[in-house]
Amino acid sequence: MKALKTSIIVALFSLVFTGISYGQSSERGGKKERPTFAKLLEEMDANEDGKLSESEVKGPLKENFSKIDTDEDGFISEKEFENAPKPERKKRQ
Repeated sequence: MKALKTSIIVALFSLVFTGISYGQSSERGGKKERPTFAKLLEEMDANEDGKLSESEVKGPLKENFSKIDTDEDGFISEKEFENAPKPERKKRQ
């Protein structure tokens, strides 16, 4: 009987500490690294032409497309992406 109680207590502690360590994981709430241009092409280049048009991008790229597309050819090149301003952080409330 004592072994059963000990096993239950150990199992509960394990669950609690697993939850705590997951909550403090560097993946959650940490800084997100900026994706590479190749990764964006892989994820967003719907017609696989090697270019990112305004209709293909989303998020900050879409919101700031005209600022990023400095040569105004309708596409974001790798060079334009690398020189793009970083999106502003959202302010905490």
